[in-house]
Amino acid sequence: MEAQMNLPPKQAPPERMTLEEFLQWTDEDVWAEWIEGEVRFLSPVSDQHADLNDFLRSILRMFVERHRAGIVRGEPFVVRLPVLNVVYSPDVFFLSESRRHLMRTTYLDGAPDLVAEIVRPESQLRDTQEKLQNYQKAGVCEYWLIDPAEQVMRVYTLGEDGLYHPLQPDSEGRYHSTVLSGFWVRESWLWQRPLPDLLDVAEQWSILRREV
Repeated sequence: MEAQMNLPPKQAPPERMTLEEFLQWTDEDVWAEWIEGEVRFLSPVSDQHADLNDFLRSILRMFVERHRAGIVRGEPFVVRLPVLNVVYSPDVFFLSESRRHLMRTTYLDGAPDLVAEIVRPESQLRDTQEKLQNYQKAGVCEYWLIDPAEQVMRVYTLGEDGLYHPLQPDSEGRYHSTVLSGFWVRESWLWQRPLPDLLDVAEQWSILRREV
């Protein structure tokens, strides 16, 4: 039997925290978000969630670094959305090179270009409603929602009207990013077990050719 771990989370101060207090208090051992003064602890994730998170961050980072396009980060690194007075910890996000000046030592001070959230049972409403609306208001240009339980991927892009519009996959089931030229994800990759080999993905993007 697996040992049960009942370690308590790092406790927040008894009263509401200011943004400055939260950013000073949180560290790499704390997985939390800040919503208008209240601290929201995030629960541990499943093995499948962690595997998908690592895969998405790895392929996105591989592509971004190959093209020197910007920065890829993810939880527990946090993102401050100033217009909404919230701090989120996205599973994965991309910040374009031209907006690198928004990076701070321990957080991103502004909206990323692309955010990907992997839905957990307890976060479904938060990810599909609250965060979708808030990322839209904050100006996140592209929002990826990945639901392992339903094996569904949804991509939303920000239109000129300031609203999210669903992005449709191509005939081969590939979602092509609108903020990162040339980057795409085949939805079927996400449900494979094991997940695709990173070098195989790079070959499909034609950014790497293996020697025979």
